[in-house]
Amino acid sequence: MKAVSTLSSNALPAAPGLSWLPIAAFCLLWSSAFAAAKIAVRDCPPLTLLTLRFLIAGALMLGLAAAGGRWRLPPARDLAVLVLLGVLNNALYLGLSWSGMTTVSSAFTAVLISTNPLLIGVLAGPVLGERLGWRKLAGLCLGLAGVALVLRSRLSGMQEDLHGTLLVTGGLAALVAGTLLYKRLAPATGLWTSTGIQSLAGAAALLPFALASESLGDAHLTASLFWSMAYMIVAVSMGGYYLWFMILGRASATSASALHFLMPPLGLLFGWLVLGEAVSWLDLLGIVPIAFGIWLATRRAG
Repeated sequence: MKAVSTLSSNALPAAPGLSWLPIAAFCLLWSSAFAAAKIAVRDCPPLTLLTLRFLIAGALMLGLAAAGGRWRLPPARDLAVLVLLGVLNNALYLGLSWSGMTTVSSAFTAVLISTNPLLIGVLAGPVLGERLGWRKLAGLCLGLAGVALVLRSRLSGMQEDLHGTLLVTGGLAALVAGTLLYKRLAPATGLWTSTGIQSLAGAAALLPFALASESLGDAHLTASLFWSMAYMIVAVSMGGYYLWFMILGRASATSASALHFLMPPLGLLFGWLVLGEAVSWLDLLGIVPIAFGIWLATRRAG
């Protein structure tokens, strides 16, 4: 696999001509998923939808690995790690956040999930032995300040449902745990194989809960459901997760997770463009400390 660079030449080992491409693609795909999910859950219960999405995406990714001659069953240790990662990164993270998104906005979900870099920055030291220098700390604080600015109007106006907020918070905790676990155990498996196994593990973990709590009769086969589902399978589950684990494999957990600070402005943008969700000028102002915070958090000391 070719090396991929990150945000700047001061951050991670670079590959010529690819410095911003995987970063920009990941951020756009990941942040757009919240609006696509909000559309999809209107016509299909969230756990049923996710189970089908993970099942189809996992089969496609393992098929690509086999077609490229890169499929092999991982050793037992790596397989167990990938299954656990699938439960955290797919089943719990998206299962909880999508369930919460039935009662809260897609923009609010994107903002809340984007606070994960601060949690990872704090935990990466004791868990991974990563050093949290003044640049990373300042960058994380600036990013958090930008997120707080974006959250201001939504929290003060009590526009979001408390139960939905708690579910999304649980999804946030699962994402943080999955990121730290991936960096800690780092399974040595090809990306199509590893993401495919994680996706299938997520489907298997969600299936009994979907069957127990939801009914297929509540699903409506509309054009919007079909296209949003297709987008999430191909662009997000296959493209977004592939890029995320590629970036995470090249960066420290703190630096890679700092990219999630871009999700509030991008999530707001997609919420406004696709769903017509309101955006204030203070929301947009939060982009400034977020962008500068990412630059600090991912910049290697010279």
